[in-house]
Amino acid sequence: MSKKKISVLVGSLRAGSFNKKIAKEVIKIAPSNLELEILEIGQLTHYNEDLDQGNPPQEWVQFRNKIKNSDGFLFFTPEYNRSVPGVLKNALDVASRPYGQNCWAGKPGAVVSVSPGALGAFGANHHLRQSMVFLNVPMMPQPEAYIGNARNLFDEAGNLAANTKDFLQNFINAYENWLDKFQTI
Repeated sequence: MSKKKISVLVGSLRAGSFNKKIAKEVIKIAPSNLELEILEIGQLTHYNEDLDQGNPPQEWVQFRNKIKNSDGFLFFTPEYNRSVPGVLKNALDVASRPYGQNCWAGKPGAVVSVSPGALGAFGANHHLRQSMVFLNVPMMPQPEAYIGNARNLFDEAGNLAANTKDFLQNFINAYENWLDKFQTI
């Protein structure tokens, strides 16, 4: 059985990003039939249709190819002003354009929102789901993953709290089952 390639997109560029830490924890505990890779999105030039005429930026071409070759997606996002960070929205736009060439379509996704605040980036989680409807990415409905108070989840050695690790294990196992419900295009 071949491994399913899952692209992991992290909406935070901060060096000490809680979202990236959680994403790396999920990668560690993922089932062996999933191959998770963090795709860097901070280097993507802002989407501009004029740049897509004829010879698009090389980083767009490489990113689009990675998205096309993915079997599914995991998104890890903080919340900025009740929405997703601009860098994540830009990545969605780059791989869904030009019109009619949506690289995301038909491949299953899931979202984990992580925040130092108590609400666990609830607004960003749902705002991202809204964009995914248009991009034809079926998002895993349950379990929902809102992780709040992120500053308190790691000990001084950087180890994740056991109950959070258990929650993430349940989440990634559910995502593995969600993937099995879809055939990628």
